[in-house]
Amino acid sequence: MKSYRDLPLLINQWANVVRWEMRTRLFLRTAEFLWQEGHTAHATREEAVEETERMLQVYTTFAEEYLAIPVIRGVKTASERFAGAEDTYCIEAMMQDGKALQAGTSHFLGQNFAKAFDVVFANKENQQEHVWATSWGVSTRLVGALIMTHSDDNGLVLPPKLAPTQVAVVPIAKNAEQMEAVKDYFAPALAAMRAKGITVKFDDDDTKKPGWKFAEYEFKGYPVRIAIGPRDMENGTVEVARRDTMEKQVMQVIDLADKVEHLLEAIQSNLFQKALALREGYTRSVDSYEEFKVAIEEGGFIHAHWDGTAETEERVKKETKATIRCIPLEGDMTSGKCMVTGAPSARRVLFARAY
Repeated sequence: MKSYRDLPLLINQWANVVRWEMRTRLFLRTAEFLWQEGHTAHATREEAVEETERMLQVYTTFAEEYLAIPVIRGVKTASERFAGAEDTYCIEAMMQDGKALQAGTSHFLGQNFAKAFDVVFANKENQQEHVWATSWGVSTRLVGALIMTHSDDNGLVLPPKLAPTQVAVVPIAKNAEQMEAVKDYFAPALAAMRAKGITVKFDDDDTKKPGWKFAEYEFKGYPVRIAIGPRDMENGTVEVARRDTMEKQVMQVIDLADKVEHLLEAIQSNLFQKALALREGYTRSVDSYEEFKVAIEEGGFIHAHWDGTAETEERVKKETKATIRCIPLEGDMTSGKCMVTGAPSARRVLFARAY
């Protein structure tokens, strides 16, 4: 990808790649998928851990600031971590149906793989040492996350920072003369928006009616749609529709570029805040296994105490189909008693049913 905005353009290409391999859900569970992956080797444990955590933050920033998906950063339990890793860090997101989705991972591999494959370096004393390694990656699963976090029954909803085209302009003209008049009328605003780096499509295709175009851009998730008709030109206005809320408003064409720039920022923020509010509304803490069994049927994230044993973790998974998504890096660090066994628990962990 040349930029984050290229991601939506790859959706159809990726769909074609994996459609024939689909098992249960496109992008989420497929036999083959596309991914971004990185590996590093370091001289010390401290450097490798620092890189592991740095990449987790890179994925967190991308998810929250570009995809507008709030995530919880954490560490996987021993049974859930990557095979051979000393620690697996992850970001967990919640979809609109209350299920969790692992959105990215960053692994501290220690020296395990270096010893297995004899990957060594000469240290400052010119002695051979095994490297300390990391591995991290995200995949087309993020496309599924994007769709399931923001989209609605009307189609795709794209955050402005990712949308390949942020604004679609639909002129309403009965003939070629009116079309040229609309172009001249909107030209200064179009130039000003593009000068700000806003990507704009002026749709002067005369083979499709405006209503068809409105539905098409709505379905494809264009963040902003602008309509211009003869009455708008008389009044010095345009009609502006935002995809996230489906709201429409009439704006003066003067300084329209500034207004659209602010609107795109507002849409980006609103998508994140809407997803965050959904997650918070679907998140609760429980203290007993009975409470947990009721809560997990309602969906969402559940914070509960766990005694740290694989046996209890497996029992919960077998009896409720819920897994420990992560041990959060932030949050309630208060000790307590395991909701299942009553044994001491260092802190609450995050449970959920997941894709």
